[in-house]
Amino acid sequence: MQRYARLCAQAGLVALLVGLSATAQAQFLVVGDDNKLHWDDAGKPAFTEPGKDEVVIVDIKNREQPKIVASLPLTNTIIGPPTNLAVTPDESLALVANSLNYESNGSGGWKPVPDNKIFVIDLKAAPPALIATVEVGKQPSGMAVNKAGNLVLVADRADNAVTVLTISGKEVKPVQTVALGDTVSAVAITPDGKHALVTKHAAHKVAWLDIDGQTVSYNKKDIAVGSWPYNVQITFDGRFALTANQGNSGVGDGGVGSVSVIDLKADPPRLVDYVTVDPLPEGLGVSPTAPLAIAVSINGSGTVPKGAWFEHPNSLLDVLSTSGGHVRKVGAVKAGRLPEGIAFSPEGKYVYVGNFSDSNLQIFKVDGDTLRDTGKALKLPGHPASLRGNTP
Repeated sequence: MQRYARLCAQAGLVALLVGLSATAQAQFLVVGDDNKLHWDDAGKPAFTEPGKDEVVIVDIKNREQPKIVASLPLTNTIIGPPTNLAVTPDESLALVANSLNYESNGSGGWKPVPDNKIFVIDLKAAPPALIATVEVGKQPSGMAVNKAGNLVLVADRADNAVTVLTISGKEVKPVQTVALGDTVSAVAITPDGKHALVTKHAAHKVAWLDIDGQTVSYNKKDIAVGSWPYNVQITFDGRFALTANQGNSGVGDGGVGSVSVIDLKADPPRLVDYVTVDPLPEGLGVSPTAPLAIAVSINGSGTVPKGAWFEHPNSLLDVLSTSGGHVRKVGAVKAGRLPEGIAFSPEGKYVYVGNFSDSNLQIFKVDGDTLRDTGKALKLPGHPASLRGNTP
């Protein structure tokens, strides 16, 4: 009996130590800073000398007191959806696409040109480090990794295609290119790993892809959605796909935005609703654990002419409930200036928003279907153009 009690105590101690070890592990957000582009008083983009960007690795183990654990001098850009990076489910690797490089325009200024690089970062290294650079199609933008952590899809905007990458250990390699016939911006993979959706923003459609192992096929099945769909995400239960529709060719004019709702359980999957959100939604996040989504609406907070009637000092986070078989807006909360990326914590209790103009990572607390500003923010070394964790 004493030996049995001793074994139970030892087992409990082991379980406690394992639990403490798991709790002590870092949980990462990856932020792409663009420090070469800003908007002038007329609302026009101004390109400055490149070479000052970075990719920042943030540990959010302490949810309200995140800390920077690495800053890598890698090129990044705000041009494109804020999903040009991804973290594998086991948080071993981060992949960051460099969509654009800058070249001299011949008159003392700079112009953006498509790049084709994916940076592979080892998150298990101390500190996290760049271990490889992989070439894909032109202007790699939105990116998604499957739940198994062995397949990545990258939307190549300038090539009108999707590049398929495989992951084996720390090796990342391209294995296929899928032509889609229209310019593409973002991609999301269904929870079962069997399908993907890709936004064709200029065609106002979403492409439906089939996935069989490591083979991806496009049978020219498209779903018409809203005007200028820029981002796409899939709810945690696989029920809905949501697209952030910007309208007006993706240029803010004060008009409302929308979120398209695609029912993935319908046969075939189809558009079933639109939800009105605030102007110019770009970032789009879905909770990993609850029927909740957030559209990040720029709301005239950073890229419009000074004094324009639709200029505002703050952006808005539109909170959407996806419960009960339909999607509806249930609230909104103010965020900083020119927000781009958004990420939930792994358990879904916190939300992090990268405010480009404010150079910070703003922290929100989730309470049911309510979002609350904690009043806390992590100062970043540059301007966050994209943001991702190991959740969508």
